[in-house]
Amino acid sequence: MADINGNWLGTYWQDEMPNRFEAAFVQSGNTLSGSILDDNYLGEATVSGEVIGRSISFTKRYLVTSPASVTYIGIVSENEDYMQGKWNIGFQYSGLWEARRSGENLIVDLQTRLEQQTLLTVSRKG
Repeated sequence: MADINGNWLGTYWQDEMPNRFEAAFVQSGNTLSGSILDDNYLGEATVSGEVIGRSISFTKRYLVTSPASVTYIGIVSENEDYMQGKWNIGFQYSGLWEARRSGENLIVDLQTRLEQQTLLTVSRKG
């Protein structure tokens, strides 16, 4: 079973427009809970769902802005740092979504890349 505990940065597409979000997932066995903060007027939402194998499904409910719940289904990558799938609100609205694990690993990767870039620049000058 995939372990998705932690912070994720993602995007969902609505009417072909990308919308960024931050998610904090808490997983206990197959049960999933947490919160999502959309980077638009919709704001904060709670999450409840499940993870079975590498399949993920959850419902997002906004705290203030929208009474409609959003259903997400998707697949978690084998190395558990990426997930993607489809979202829908009833039969009227749907689109694609993806998320990448956030946190210290991203910072370490960036620092490593910057250090390698600096070493390449220094070695080319010498």
